[in-house]
Amino acid sequence: MQIGFALLEAGTVRAKNTKNILLKSIIITSVVGLTFWAFGYSFAYGEGGASPNSFMGGTNFFMSSDKEAKGSFYAKWMYQWAIAAVATTIVSGAMAERCRFAAYLIYATVISGFIYPVVVHWGWSSEGWLSPFRQADDDEGYEPELGANGFIDFAGSGIVHMVGGGAALVGSIFLGARSGRFRSDGTVVELASHSTIFSALGAMILWFGWYGFCTVHTLAITKMEIASKVAVTTTLSACAGACTTTLIHVATGSAVDVIPTLNGLLAGLVAISGPCVVVEPYAAAIIGLIAGCICYSSSTLLRNLQIDDPLDAAPIHFFCGAWGCIATGFFATATNTRNAYGTSEDDYGAFYNGGGKQLGIQLVGTLAIASWTCGTSGLLFLGLSQARILRISFEDEIASMDENEGNLSGKELVEA
Repeated sequence: MQIGFALLEAGTVRAKNTKNILLKSIIITSVVGLTFWAFGYSFAYGEGGASPNSFMGGTNFFMSSDKEAKGSFYAKWMYQWAIAAVATTIVSGAMAERCRFAAYLIYATVISGFIYPVVVHWGWSSEGWLSPFRQADDDEGYEPELGANGFIDFAGSGIVHMVGGGAALVGSIFLGARSGRFRSDGTVVELASHSTIFSALGAMILWFGWYGFCTVHTLAITKMEIASKVAVTTTLSACAGACTTTLIHVATGSAVDVIPTLNGLLAGLVAISGPCVVVEPYAAAIIGLIAGCICYSSSTLLRNLQIDDPLDAAPIHFFCGAWGCIATGFFATATNTRNAYGTSEDDYGAFYNGGGKQLGIQLVGTLAIASWTCGTSGLLFLGLSQARILRISFEDEIASMDENEGNLSGKELVEA
């Protein structure tokens, strides 16, 4: 999926900044690997010690525990590293073309090493306060702290995409718009992108990668046939999202353009990531359709507010991720929920006479993730801004990040 993100970003930014974007993509992925090995995975899945810690883990730093040294642990770490890299890379799209390289390194370390792992611990660990997999006191089965199922987010609409999208939104606000993006009267200036071909190819690679992203989670479920249904719901939501944004774009009088279609495609994929295992195919199409509407409207809102997000990372990942979390509370069926999470309780979708409890839990989880992500990333970007290492100079931005930021010494990277 990192290849897809790199191509998508390289195609969207201006040609003069493509080398910087590609270098940044490789370095961020590498930084996440080291950070997640050192302490990110421990905060996410490490146990709290003598007593369970529902907020964050605290053991097995640097893979130091002999108890965990087995094949299944390493396989899980590899998969979770890939997901952590996705959450961190999302942020860079919103900050493209005006963020210092040093700031990229710092935020990648903090997000992958602390902000994201804490949310993972909440929702996917055996101790987290939102987790469906919270271990029972007698170690026999699961005993979620909230309801019968806990917060359902199967493949990360909230845990992955809201974290990345929320940090992207906050980062783009602190960075400010690219020079020339908005006129004094608020008119939006469309800055020429490098290659629509790169953008389309990147999005298609991401679509293909999403099947692994969602279906691999079924390895924890005994009924492996669930993976095929997850693939179907993922497909239908993506297709519905792409068609919806295309139709809206044409209906509003705009010329046919591939970028809104790609954004709708990704919006549908993000929204279905959380509920993909608990909804029926027709519900997946509805979720994708609504995600397309949310993506288009939230992108328009940010433009009207003069918030510059070159890749629409916040509309796609934050707003549509939130919708995916909430949609579970409406569309999760009793049978699918029971098959995925093993519960026989009545906490499932409100549209299927499941009451409002699961919907309430989904809202609580969504708000908690949004608050944590925006609050912590706000402090991070505020610090970077105050230290004057967040944004490149006006002269470097106008010239080229490839020619300036790409050729700086270590000292020059952080100088104001």
